Amino acid sequence: MVRWSRFLHAAHEAALEAGKMLKLGLNERSRVIFKGAIDLVTNFDHRAQEMILNRLRESFPDHGFLAEEGLNHGERREFRWIIDPLDGTTNYAHGVPIFCVSIGLEFQGRIIVGVVYDPMQDELFEAVAGEGASCNGKEIHVSSETDLGKSLLATGFPYDVRMSPVNNAVHFNNFLTRAQAIRRCGSAALDICYVACGRFDGFWELKLHPWDVAAAGLIAQEAGGRLSDFDGSEFSIYGPEALATNGLIHDQMIRVLQRGKES
Repeated sequence: MVRWSRFLHAAHEAALEAGKMLKLGLNERSRVIFKGAIDLVTNFDHRAQEMILNRLRESFPDHGFLAEEGLNHGERREFRWIIDPLDGTTNYAHGVPIFCVSIGLEFQGRIIVGVVYDPMQDELFEAVAGEGASCNGKEIHVSSETDLGKSLLATGFPYDVRMSPVNNAVHFNNFLTRAQAIRRCGSAALDICYVACGRFDGFWELKLHPWDVAAAGLIAQEAGGRLSDFDGSEFSIYGPEALATNGLIHDQMIRVLQRGKES
């Protein structure tokens, strides 16, 4: 951890600062701009992103940045920060207190630091590659559930759900009769962190972006979880599919997902 500690500290502080601002602004009237039929952004997304960028750029002026709200700078640099300033924007715009700040650091194509902060629960999930994962400084681990039928799962739906037939509906219906229950909370980063700390046993979603999964994916892996795409191939934050589990139900979930692809 010593090697990457200054990066973790910077991400930690940036996430706390932005998260506290978002919490204070939750009940204010947000200015909402629609990027698509149901895909939206608020003025608080932009404010949080600016706060994070200012802090990180001040400390690491030579690093690259990839962020949800229109920033892709320094793609070929050795270090690149991957940021979602407000994961759960739709929740936030409606006053639903389920959202987070997500900050990951990529080094030579590999995520080495992940921080996800939920300001409403005051929970700070963190991981450094090879060093384990924690929540508020306490080590976390995935669940020990081995039976999909007794598992609590989480998922979400893509923003083009109204237009595209590849919209997760078939997978949702298939899992509905095979899992104990399914939750749709509205923040992929928090869903994956909940897999990391054992609250959820598994998570799947498609058409996510790097900023949705970079930090949380590392946290889940460092907590003992397994990540892949829907057929079990190597996980990539740039891929179209994300499956995160405790590892013990992973193959069971893959089998259900493959049935959905055949439908």
